[in-house]
Amino acid sequence: MLFPALHASLRHTKIPIMSDSSSPNQLEGLKKFTTVVADTGDFESIKKYEPQDSTTNPTLIFKAVQQAEYKPLLDKVIADNKGSSLSGTALNRKIIDDLLIAFGKEILAIVPGRVSTEVDARLSFDTEATIEKARYLIGLYEKVGIPRERVLIKIASTWEGAQAAEVCEKEGIHCNLTLMFSLPQAIACAEAGVTLISPFVGRIYDYYKSTTGKEYVGADDPGVQSVGKIYTYYKKYGYKTQVMGASFRNVGEILELAGCDLLTISPDLLAKLQETPGSVEKKLDAEAAKSANVERIENTEKSFRWLLNEDPMATDKLADGIRKFAADIEKLEAIIAKSL
Repeated sequence: MLFPALHASLRHTKIPIMSDSSSPNQLEGLKKFTTVVADTGDFESIKKYEPQDSTTNPTLIFKAVQQAEYKPLLDKVIADNKGSSLSGTALNRKIIDDLLIAFGKEILAIVPGRVSTEVDARLSFDTEATIEKARYLIGLYEKVGIPRERVLIKIASTWEGAQAAEVCEKEGIHCNLTLMFSLPQAIACAEAGVTLISPFVGRIYDYYKSTTGKEYVGADDPGVQSVGKIYTYYKKYGYKTQVMGASFRNVGEILELAGCDLLTISPDLLAKLQETPGSVEKKLDAEAAKSANVERIENTEKSFRWLLNEDPMATDKLADGIRKFAADIEKLEAIIAKSL
């Protein structure tokens, strides 16, 4: 285990348990402790569950444009670009950027808060190109009347991604660092002053279930433990960066993280929470975390790369996540190419 002292401190930190006994269902109870974010590109689901924010990714957008109700959005973006002087790959990428903004604009007409829009995953190891793309996407939003305060630019939490986000944040471009699987990634992002991070609970669970053959439930879930470590470290050392647990496999993971700053949840799990009556207990508490016995960890490029290298799960899932998001962007480009 990479951080035994931190793990031990979390096991023995006493967190005051709070419950919400007045809520008609678990979704309403969760909202009293945590900002709920919809993890979807489906407008109807966003309307139904009334989240504060919404987040998308290349996979969600790719799935959405294959549905009949969203195809007109893609068709309009393609039609608007018919007279473009661009061609080939450059035109495809412009259409994708325009599509991201089109989805974001529609989502922001529904949610009161922010939408997360992702930078091309193929730029995950290119700091300058990521900064350039972030500036471009924010510029597109501002052209259609959306202020940058309502947008989070999603960037993979590589070392290069964290450095790009630091520049963006200084320019007032708020960032959501995604594909996060480890504390070193989280520390690099916090030191860069990013607005938000999205540690992936379910993909960590998948890795350990696959490699050990064990089922993990509740507080024993390695993904839940990872977010708990990050949350405790952030609150202990007073970082402004917020933690948004993401990529859930079941309701149990969500309930174990009640009290986290934000949780982004898919429509099927939002439905289960809404359909389940009962109270919700607060499991993460900022004040309790401040007294945790947690050692501060050095944040340099060398330490980041070494600690990430020493974590087989994080190394594997970060690379796998980048590859999968890049593959879905390429699939989206293929759909667009056929329509031109």
